[in-house]
Amino acid sequence: MSIKYKRILLKLSGEALGGEKGTGIDPQVLQMMANELKEVLQMGVQVGVVIGGGNIHRGVAGATKGMNRTTSDHMGMLATVINCLAFSDHLIRLGIPTEVMSGLQMDQVCEHFTARHAQRFLSKGHVVVLAAGTGNPFFTTDTAAALRANEIGAEVIIKATKVDGVYDKDPMKFADAKKYGQVSHLDVLKQELKVMDSTAISLCMENNIDIIVFNLFQNGNLRKVILGEVVGTLVTQK
Repeated sequence: MSIKYKRILLKLSGEALGGEKGTGIDPQVLQMMANELKEVLQMGVQVGVVIGGGNIHRGVAGATKGMNRTTSDHMGMLATVINCLAFSDHLIRLGIPTEVMSGLQMDQVCEHFTARHAQRFLSKGHVVVLAAGTGNPFFTTDTAAALRANEIGAEVIIKATKVDGVYDKDPMKFADAKKYGQVSHLDVLKQELKVMDSTAISLCMENNIDIIVFNLFQNGNLRKVILGEVVGTLVTQK
């Protein structure tokens, strides 16, 4: 069995952890995600994970309601820490060695992120769960995923969503929405497609990192991606 990717960065949205409601933390969803991850780890894949915090607090949303943006973003970062600790707990209970590393200094909760330590853990077969975004306000967890992917030497960013790829418009609202099998970073920016924010896409384009957008809630999809099967939408340079 030949795998296409040896080291990946898996991006999970906070809303995905909330299940159907999109809020709070659904233990069944965490268990399903942990099982999917365990399967690819057994194939020899090294995995870093970035998780958003939208199921608890979204920084931008708070700012639009009158909160100070920096304060709201810090709250969002703390929300990601909660999600990362919950996910790591499920992984550890499956017998998977896991390290939570944070962009914010919080030594009593988890280790502070450094690229060198993260790469060392990955080389040992540990899952590295990356919390608190970039550690800075005004940057999304999408941008954090792009940044951390570069720092840990990931070959691809795999973005797990509730839909099966990238569309030219919202498939939940428009029956004639067209799904892309493959699209370039540049076209994502030009057409303002809802893949990741523009900073994240630009960072991936500059450093030639592909992004695969797919539906994680279909069992076996992550394994298919790792084996190089066509799943979801590929965002690439070409």
